[in-house]
Amino acid sequence: VQLQASGGGLVQTGDSLRLSCAASGRTFITYGMGWFRQAPGKEREFVAAIKWIDSSTYYADSMKGRFTISRDNAKNTVYLQMNSLKPEDTAIYYCAASSDGTFYVSYSNSRRYHYWGQGTLVTVSS
Repeated sequence: VQLQASGGGLVQTGDSLRLSCAASGRTFITYGMGWFRQAPGKEREFVAAIKWIDSSTYYADSMKGRFTISRDNAKNTVYLQMNSLKPEDTAIYYCAASSDGTFYVSYSNSRRYHYWGQGTLVTVSS
């Protein structure tokens, strides 16, 4: 499974941005996908996830209401719509896919994801 993240860039506080993660290869072995982010000097943190079978979505508390994860089956692509961006949202955003059918039990645990994209940088200026 190969993942290609895109859509990052430099925006201002309050702006919106949509990230994309295009999946290719043996995507049929995956059960869902998540977004994580890592800010400079900080540990990687969970952002959002989506489960394929019923499109259930999961969010980190701090992102609820501002970020939305969605999917386009025809394009094998997952999106992360980010609204009302803040400087503290500045980070490299990574998409990841899980081949674990129960990943949603601990969806925020990065070790439940087995395939990772290269990351896309989001910079929010104040």
